[in-house]
Amino acid sequence: MTEAEWLACEDPTPMLEFLQGQVSERKLRLFAVACSRRIWKLLANEPRQWIEVAEQYADGLVTQKELNNAATVAKQAVGGRSANLAANADAFSATYAAVDSIDATSADAASILAANAVAHEQTRGAETVTGWDDAWKDERVIHSQLLHCIVANSFRPVTINAAWLSWNDSTVRRIAQAIYDERAFDRMPIMADALEDSGCSNADILNHCRQPGEHVRGCHVLDLLLGKQ
Repeated sequence: MTEAEWLACEDPTPMLEFLQGQVSERKLRLFAVACSRRIWKLLANEPRQWIEVAEQYADGLVTQKELNNAATVAKQAVGGRSANLAANADAFSATYAAVDSIDATSADAASILAANAVAHEQTRGAETVTGWDDAWKDERVIHSQLLHCIVANSFRPVTINAAWLSWNDSTVRRIAQAIYDERAFDRMPIMADALEDSGCSNADILNHCRQPGEHVRGCHVLDLLLGKQ
C-alpha cells in the first residue's frame, strides 16, 4: 500500500492487512472498541460492560484475568444466542470480538460484525440487498475514518517536541489528558490552538486535531502527547 492509497482508503480490510504486525495490540483493541461503541444503543448492559472491560484493559486498568473472564462470558452468550443482549446477533458478536484475543484479522472481524449490526438495524422491516449493502458500506467508511484516527500515517511519521509538553505549566498535556479521560473529543480544536501556542507548526498534527470527523480513544495525536503506544 502506498501513502496515497493509505490516505484515500475507505475500507478497513486492506488497511488492517497493511498494518499486520506493525501496530500494537492496544490500538487494534481500541479500534474494535470504537466500532462497538457505535452500536452502543443496540446493546444491553452486559455487552456494554464487555466493551468497557476491553477498553480498560487496553489502558492497563484491568488485569488479563478480568479480560479473560469477560471474554468467557461473552463467548458463552454469543454461543447461546442470548436474544436479550442486543437488538441483533451481530451486535453482541462484535462486542465479543473486542474482548477476545486481538490481531489485525480479528479487529477487521469486529468491524464487519458491527457494520452488519448497523445495516440490519437500519434496514429492519424494509430490507433489500441494495439497501443493506449501502448501509454496510457507509458504516465501514466510518470505521476506516476511526482507523485513520487511531493509526498515524506511517509513511510520514511525526514526533512530539518535549518543549510543547512543558510549555505553560504542561498545558497541552493537561488538555490532552482531560480529553482522553473525559472522552471530550469536541475539545480537540482547543488542543490544536494550545499546540500552536506552544510552538507546534506540524500541519499533520494540527489538521488532525481540527478535522470534523470522529475522534476516539487511541487517537494517534493524543497517544503521542500522552506517551501511549
